[in-house]
Amino acid sequence: MKRNRVIDAEFFYGATPEIFFRAAELRRNMTDAEKLVWERLRNKKISGLTFRRQHPVNQFIADFYCHKARLVIEIDGSIHEIDGYKEKDMGRDDEFSKFGLATIRFTNREIFEKLDTVISRIETLCKSRIKDLSL
Repeated sequence: MKRNRVIDAEFFYGATPEIFFRAAELRRNMTDAEKLVWERLRNKKISGLTFRRQHPVNQFIADFYCHKARLVIEIDGSIHEIDGYKEKDMGRDDEFSKFGLATIRFTNREIFEKLDTVISRIETLCKSRIKDLSL
């Protein structure tokens, strides 16, 4: 595979092979919070929807992605509370929105303390997005 070739699949939004390589690394080294969420999302456990982990989206890698709902799920560690990171996250969310994707963010703390609530919010948002996208 050529290193600078762009992947054409619709749901990768022009991601390069380098981004795919980095995503594979991230899948092998998921955080504890990501592992908890993945256990609840994988194998179509939420409304029969398929979720992908560490999914390439153009120049970015989404923590989790549901193509049918066009939803990016981001799990943020404490470093994301620093002002510079908040601005960077907002920029990522803006870039995702250019592809028609919505982003929902959760902190590690929310994952560890309120996992059922987090999963419920994801399921509700997915259903709403799918309904809106089908209109």
